[in-house]
Formats: sequence, structure tokens, C-alpha cells
Amino acid sequence: MINSEGRVVMVSGANRGIGLAVAEQLHDDGYLLSLGARNTETLEKATERFDAERVLRSQFDATDRDSHEGWVKSTAERFRRIDAIVNNAGIASDATIEDDDEEAFDLLWEVNAKSPLRMIRLTLPYLKETGNGRIINVVSLSGKRVRNLYVAYNMSKFAAIGLTHSARRIGWEHGVRATAVCPAFVNTDLPGDSGNVSREDMTQPSDLAALISTLIALPNNAVVAELLVNYTLNETY
Repeated sequence: MINSEGRVVMVSGANRGIGLAVAEQLHDDGYLLSLGARNTETLEKATERFDAERVLRSQFDATDRDSHEGWVKSTAERFRRIDAIVNNAGIASDATIEDDDEEAFDLLWEVNAKSPLRMIRLTLPYLKETGNGRIINVVSLSGKRVRNLYVAYNMSKFAAIGLTHSARRIGWEHGVRATAVCPAFVNTDLPGDSGNVSREDMTQPSDLAALISTLIALPNNAVVAELLVNYTLNETY
């Protein structure tokens, strides 16, 4: 396992849900953190117990290209290195093939696919320098199989899987390793009304965060390309 001391991890969407759980886990594991969120006031409040010397909080909007560049720049200026990026920020939609309004498709593509692409592109030079850089894309089992009609969401998540494997290839010789973390329902705001699935039965954000922390700490010769996480027994393809 790689020691966390001095390693800098960026986490998007860190003010709630999975992102906040990941930030909490990594903070307690001793990492230096650069946390991005659209609402910095909410982020500040949610992470107020964190050691101020080990945390940078930045405004980050997945639809704003300038905020990607600004966040990476401020992280590099503060910590002088970037060891890992956790692309967690994402949105959902119930848009189907029969919906003629493509705004939902465009927005999901921007947030769920292009935003992590930008973050990988911008952080890759720093990740290569470390010799053991890590890219964690929080995707979904909806990027592995289709069990509903929500084509916009499913397409964006399949794209995120492709992005992850492309990142694995381009960074491999430099020690950069990429993993797609693919959960089903997680007890956050994102699932909404999930029918017969209780919140207690869903995967808990803290458990997913523990898995992500482990992925970041694994050595270069023991890396997981895809991590499929489910709360129940069903198809993962």
C-alpha cells in the first residue's frame, strides 16, 4: 500500500453524498485534500472539522470550463503536486429515446463525461510526475448494463467507462492508474424515489468511500480497472 503522507487528492462534488464521504475518509486517512463544489458555503460547513492546513476548498462547476482550470491551478499552487483525482460530480435524468428535447442529453454529457475528461487532461501532467498517480471515476452500474429507459444517463455513464479505460492506457507507462467505480443505488440524494429499495438496504456512502481510499492506496502492480459495487444480487452486464 502507498503511504498517504504528503499525497494530494482532488475530489469533485465534495460537499455532499459520495463526494463528502470520500473527503471525510481521505482526510481521516491523512491525505492532503483539494475539494471542489459549486456551493462553497455548503462545502465549508460540511467539512468544518477538517484540518485547515491540509485542505483547500474551491468553487467548481462541472459545466464551467474555466472553473476546472482555476481549481487545478489553485491546487498546484497550494500543494505543489497532485497525486490523485476523484471525479465524483455527476447528475441524473429520466430522459428517454422518445424525448425530443435534447437539453437533458447535452447537460448530462457535459457533467458526466466531458467534465471528468477535462479534469483528467488538466491533472495528467501532475499525476505523471508522481510515478503513482491515481484517477478514480465514480461512474455507475448504469455504465455496465441497461436496466431502465433513461438513455441520456446510461449513455453518459457508458462514456465514462470508455474514458476511464482510455486514461489507463495514456498514463500507464508513467505509473498513472485509473479505476471506474460502478455502484448501483447509494444512499444519497441522487437515486430519488427508488421504489421498493429502502435507504438502509442501499450501499452506504461511507462504505463506498472506504473502497475508494483503498484504490488510491494500492501499489502500481495491484490496481483494479473496474470496481462493481451492488446492494443486491442482479446482473452486472
